Amino acid sequence: MKILSAVEKGRPSSERPEIEEKCYDLLDKLGIGYLRVDHEAAMTMDDCRLSGELLGTMLCKNLFLTNRQKTKFYLLLMPGDKEFRTKDLSAQIASARLSFAGEKLMGELLGVTPGSVSVLGLMNDKEKRVRLLIDSDVLRCDGFACHPCRNTASIAFPLRDLTEKILPSLGVEYTEVTL
Repeated sequence: MKILSAVEKGRPSSERPEIEEKCYDLLDKLGIGYLRVDHEAAMTMDDCRLSGELLGTMLCKNLFLTNRQKTKFYLLLMPGDKEFRTKDLSAQIASARLSFAGEKLMGELLGVTPGSVSVLGLMNDKEKRVRLLIDSDVLRCDGFACHPCRNTASIAFPLRDLTEKILPSLGVEYTEVTL
């Protein structure tokens, strides 16, 4: 993946797609300072590793999951280098047969496309149908990095801003899990 900008503070000076602008608007409204780096589209965790290193924090895996009936939806934040095993998670949340939710549901519920799943996409879940799950290793970090709902940029801010400002402003609670 090619990095397109140096690490910068705050929102970009150039106009971005609406979904990305909404992320910057939310962070700015909440008074959250953040670092940003622009890069080519990052489709894998290997692609994301470099931007995480530049931002000085771990970039999480963001997995959008559903049960077999597609009636319950989950957004799982976990360390990028940690292996995901559905059975380890299923037992903790009492939901068997978890699988990836798919592009259509991702767009409907989070307003994002594959490779761009982000906790910030929860601002688009107006009906609160997606349950947020955060791995305990993520919650032990000082910093947090994610995409601003597009995989051509990465942003970083203190984890406490996620748990104490962003999630409460969105009316989202999270469940801690251990994978």
